Amino acid sequence: MKMMIFFIVGLTVHIVFFLSIFDIYFTSPLVHGMTPQRVPLAPPAKRLVLFVADGLRADSLFDNRTGRAPYLRSVIEKSGTWGVSHTRVPTESRPGHVALIAGFYEDVSAVAKGWKENPVEFDSVFNESRHTWCWGSPDILPMFAKGATGDHVYTYTYPSEREDFASTDASRLDTWVFDEVKDFLNVAKSNETLLNMLHEEQNVFFLHLLGIDTNGHAHRPMSKEYLENIGLVDSGVAEIVSVMDDFYGHDGKTAYIFTSDHGMTNWGSHGAGHPSETLTPLVAWGAGVQTAHREDSHKYDDNYLKEWGLETLRRADVNQADIAPLMSSLIGVPFPVNSVGVLPLNYLNNSQHFKAESIYANAIQILEQFRVKMAQKKETTLSFLFTPYQPLTDSKQMDFVRNARNLIQKGQFDEAISYCKDLTVQAMEGLSYYHTYDRLFLGSSVVLGFIGWTSYVVLFILKTHASLRKPPTYLHMVTERSLGQIFLSIGLLVALFLMVQSSPWTYYIYCLLPVAVWFSVMREFETLASLIRSVPSLPLSKCFGYFLLVTFGIELLVVSFFYRAMLTLGLIVLALWPVLSGLYTKAKFRSLNWMLSCLFLAVFPLLPVVGREPNVNYVICAGVLTLFSSSSYLWSSWRCSPLIRRDRQLFICQMMQVVLCAYIPTSTHSSLQLKQGLPLFNQLVSWLTLVSSFLIPLLSSTRLFHRLLSILMSLVCVYLLLSTGYEALFPPVLSWLMFAWINIEQETMNTQGTSNRTELSSTDFAENIDIAKIRQLRLDDIRRSYFFVFFIIIAFFGCGNIASINSFDPSSVYCFLTVFNPFIMGGLLMWKVLIPFVIVMCTFESIQVSTQLSSRSLFLVVLVISDLMALHFFFLVKDHGSWLDIGTSISHYVIVMSMTIFLMLLSIMTHILTSKRILIGWKRKMHFR
Repeated sequence: MKMMIFFIVGLTVHIVFFLSIFDIYFTSPLVHGMTPQRVPLAPPAKRLVLFVADGLRADSLFDNRTGRAPYLRSVIEKSGTWGVSHTRVPTESRPGHVALIAGFYEDVSAVAKGWKENPVEFDSVFNESRHTWCWGSPDILPMFAKGATGDHVYTYTYPSEREDFASTDASRLDTWVFDEVKDFLNVAKSNETLLNMLHEEQNVFFLHLLGIDTNGHAHRPMSKEYLENIGLVDSGVAEIVSVMDDFYGHDGKTAYIFTSDHGMTNWGSHGAGHPSETLTPLVAWGAGVQTAHREDSHKYDDNYLKEWGLETLRRADVNQADIAPLMSSLIGVPFPVNSVGVLPLNYLNNSQHFKAESIYANAIQILEQFRVKMAQKKETTLSFLFTPYQPLTDSKQMDFVRNARNLIQKGQFDEAISYCKDLTVQAMEGLSYYHTYDRLFLGSSVVLGFIGWTSYVVLFILKTHASLRKPPTYLHMVTERSLGQIFLSIGLLVALFLMVQSSPWTYYIYCLLPVAVWFSVMREFETLASLIRSVPSLPLSKCFGYFLLVTFGIELLVVSFFYRAMLTLGLIVLALWPVLSGLYTKAKFRSLNWMLSCLFLAVFPLLPVVGREPNVNYVICAGVLTLFSSSSYLWSSWRCSPLIRRDRQLFICQMMQVVLCAYIPTSTHSSLQLKQGLPLFNQLVSWLTLVSSFLIPLLSSTRLFHRLLSILMSLVCVYLLLSTGYEALFPPVLSWLMFAWINIEQETMNTQGTSNRTELSSTDFAENIDIAKIRQLRLDDIRRSYFFVFFIIIAFFGCGNIASINSFDPSSVYCFLTVFNPFIMGGLLMWKVLIPFVIVMCTFESIQVSTQLSSRSLFLVVLVISDLMALHFFFLVKDHGSWLDIGTSISHYVIVMSMTIFLMLLSIMTHILTSKRILIGWKRKMHFR
């Protein structure tokens, strides 16, 4: 009962620590209540047409060697302005379109709240327009209609089933959009109401073109399908421009913008910060847009201009969020109130007066956000504790605004533009200042709680698993009562402080949790005193050695999050462990098996994470390796403990399943290459294999090696179906090392005289360990726990890292489905990531059983090591530098904390997977034992 309470409390504490990162770093930057700002002068355009070619890379469009986009090329050379739009991570469709149309980057609170739609109401160019008509994907358009006030954003979407990666021609998605726009304008000619709406000012037409992205995922950006789709989009844009001009009688009042939400890597994925993902094209032309300018010198030295053949044309790069204020300025609508984009003046073909008024409105719009943010923080902070942002105090704000207005009124437009740009920079820095105002306070509370919790777990281990339990004394009870009164007073003072500041309810949890945790630590003062008294009797040199091992090991694991090759170094050191420990001389065969498996697994962290072309031959090799290793282990274990007929038949069926699952990816890949779609048989086998992988192991014998082998083959079958390259070999090699680990741990127990060599083959998961035989923790168990944590990190990073998770390649799920579905695809990807975890967890369960340890004792040591890593990453979280650096540092902490929580839950699942069995009697009734 006490252990269950400890488990629940521990899980709760870790969930709180995990969620704290969302309040500290993942809070929404959006504020509401600002006054919309617009340019007071007449706009140059009455309407705007926005083309977004989803997934189009800058180099794919601008490279002139193939001449794939002649119309847009002519616009760049003669009638428009061009540049590169720099996106931010994550380079996905939803945040990219929000940046383009609403002017702010990824609302990080969306990480925990939503996928397709932004979870916070936000303003956009579409919302500020008179009318907006949108055509394209059902995954993108609805969020802008939902976020709009009134009923003036109209969306026309095709069925989601059309977004099929196995489609013979994904460019038909773009053809559908172009055809629908032309039909719409034709219908408008005979519909007087619609015709009048279309001739009003401040209208927007949005064409979302998904074909390029879909073809890029399915065939890669260098494929014929991807490049031909660019040509189709180019001709479609030319046709739409012609139709628009004819419809409006060539009045010259239409502005056009062509861009992309994100790029794509050579291997057909996006999500991370590679230049091929963050560099997107921007071409603008029409009413109010600067025409092409010749230029001999450039400020850009990225070597792209010569490759693109554009070195003589002026290039004007922007940040993606800058496009929203550009669109607002062209058609004269208020800037989106949440926009952090800065108006790119070099795209405007207008007077200096118009440019000055535009940048002034842009600066005031950002300043409005700053004012609201400052007012909110001032209301929730005690006056004597509030520290305003010094460069923009109330008086300095008034001076900024007054001076900028005076410069414009005096006709000093160039000075006014420069002054407003300075104001914009200050307002942006002020927004960041108030957005992170409470970060130090909350971070300190979380760190204090973290240290307290880790200290408590260490004391709990010493008390319950290291013979340091002492009966409570009268002095202990008196001291505990006094401590309770002291910490209760501290908790009340903290709660009162938070109440006076009108803090959110989550702040109470983050600040009061350390009080409760440290009270629990102080209650164990007798355990700490016992530890101090026992120090002289401890083997200090051995303790110091293990302390160095854990310290060095944790640092190595932390560095491996940044450099995967460090895992190779770690595996090489692990391979030498039998030699260094003296095990090699006593068990040469098992030691050699361990060393070879470590060295083979050490190859994987050196291989590329992403960027590989699919090679299903690796999948076949993985199937053959699984069959060979399974047969070897079955033969070796059968000699010691023969299989009954039912288990023999089950293993034969599983081997046949491995053969089939090794063939399915090859068949699917071939079918998709021939553009024949996903075969129904392959799809049925894939889904049946996924479902059965949870049930088949429960039918096998619960003897240690037999159950582990059944689990391995079931999981490998699913992994083969989700593999496209060398990663298919990872689970078999990892499993080889896991079996070697079990054997060599048994050998260490043999050398210590606490186990018999014959026990391992006959060990049964279903048999409860005799409580009398459960031993106390030893120093060597620290090494076992560290090995487990190391193998868990290997399981996660062996074939991937942060970039590979963000850069999801949908081709790995083509055996299951080809129609785009982010939830199902994401779920399959996550299960692929978790399969190596399950293999390691099941092995750890075996280690606990074979070494006669209580399952909770080793796991508590693992908990301490994981928490020390998490605390390390908490200090490494960045709030400065590039968005990729900031996002990666936060992701590291989230991964380690998620891993800790997940391992606590996964231990329950693996216990069921290893020890429970479904029995089918002769009357075919099923029993769950």
